[in-house]
Amino acid sequence: MQWTPIICLVAIAEYLFFAVRVGTKRGPLGVAVPATTGNEEWECLFRVQQNTMEQMVAFLPAAFAFAWFISDPAGAALGGVWVLGRAIYFVGYTGGDPGKRAPGAIMTMGSTTILLIGSLYGAVRAML
Repeated sequence: MQWTPIICLVAIAEYLFFAVRVGTKRGPLGVAVPATTGNEEWECLFRVQQNTMEQMVAFLPAAFAFAWFISDPAGAALGGVWVLGRAIYFVGYTGGDPGKRAPGAIMTMGSTTILLIGSLYGAVRAML
């Protein structure tokens, strides 16, 4: 298992990129610590970061379990879809129309769902 850990690390790096964007935009956009509201552009960045963190809770263990029980290359490919989906989500959400985040959200949720179902199937199959 080598490919899935790599793509999971890429996902973590993507998340850190989002977090840095949130932190570096606070001052220029006038959102003083500890506020989480006050500027719509900043709030969109913040929501991308927070939602990505929320999604990672399901994605990371599902990706590793899928790689273990089903296939490392397939787990990495689905993880790649997740990372791409998050990038599309970021561009859509922060591009001036938060309603355009849907394609990225669908890609993210779809890949996580496949990873989760596949992992559960593989784990049950391994027990039998």
